[in-house]
Amino acid sequence: MEPNCPTSSNDYAADISSIRQAQVRIEPFAHRTPVITSETLDSIAGRKLYFKCECFQKGGAFKFRGACNAIYSLDDDHAAKGVVTHSSGNHAAALALAAKLRGIPAYIVIPKNAPKCKVENVKRYGGQVIWSEPSMQSREDTANKVLQDTGAVLIHPYNDGRIISGQGTISLELLEQASEIDTLIVPISGGGLISGVALAAKAINPSIHIFAAEPMGAADAFQSKINGRITKLSEVNTIADGLRAFLGDLTWPIVRDLVDDVIVVDDEEIIQAMRLCYEILKIAVEPSGAIGLAAVLSSSFKTNPAYSKCNNIGIVISGGNVDLGVLWNSVNK
Repeated sequence: MEPNCPTSSNDYAADISSIRQAQVRIEPFAHRTPVITSETLDSIAGRKLYFKCECFQKGGAFKFRGACNAIYSLDDDHAAKGVVTHSSGNHAAALALAAKLRGIPAYIVIPKNAPKCKVENVKRYGGQVIWSEPSMQSREDTANKVLQDTGAVLIHPYNDGRIISGQGTISLELLEQASEIDTLIVPISGGGLISGVALAAKAINPSIHIFAAEPMGAADAFQSKINGRITKLSEVNTIADGLRAFLGDLTWPIVRDLVDDVIVVDDEEIIQAMRLCYEILKIAVEPSGAIGLAAVLSSSFKTNPAYSKCNNIGIVISGGNVDLGVLWNSVNK
């Protein structure tokens, strides 16, 4: 029998019950992604590593889990009007795909600087692209206008209990596939992924360690943990385009309470981790997806005595939608 979640279900936007419901809801649609290992990377890291390959999820990223749960949570009357979101990448494609599966419209507000490969995914899945300026204010204003014009339902990329619950299904699978895991390292941006993962993992095993991995050029979660409140940066600058958002009011309390630490790495470490994924794991991983490996290989992680008992580490490879032009330019600088 599982131990109870560390907090009551009223404290957070999701809990182990809603995550289990999400697992049942999305099971007919989402892939149960594989866990792969590598003795070579184990040797480099000095730990046993388990890679949860969400790069093989529908849409090429974990985002399909939350989007699918959100869309199939809607009653028929609301669903018929369609859904709208604003996103620079994987959530946009995931929502478009989930909406296509349910046969409803998806209105996707995308900033003009979004990676081309991710925009193409949205179009491929039938999403209606509405362009905005790169700023968050422009994204939100444009999405609000679409809402008024269409009557569609807003599905926020991360600050939504349905999204958090859907992402939490990763933990249910991973800890069944590799029950010996004592530590999870998860990318962090808006916090939807790590919130769901942490809620489910801590409910299953309260002693498990949960670490966030964050780029140095977008280290708002690191600052938020230090300051004890949501801290937004005046600007962000990182190759990890999927990790440029800030925590929301639903995700922050979970990150504050259940995430043990934030490990910050620079873009060069991320690029090197991507290279290792290509060369050793033989998988295509976008920068955001490689950051967990970058974190576990970083000197700050390897030399920190507080992490010495983290011996069996689950790493969430969050996505594989790589903008190859940007990648090669970064590698060749």
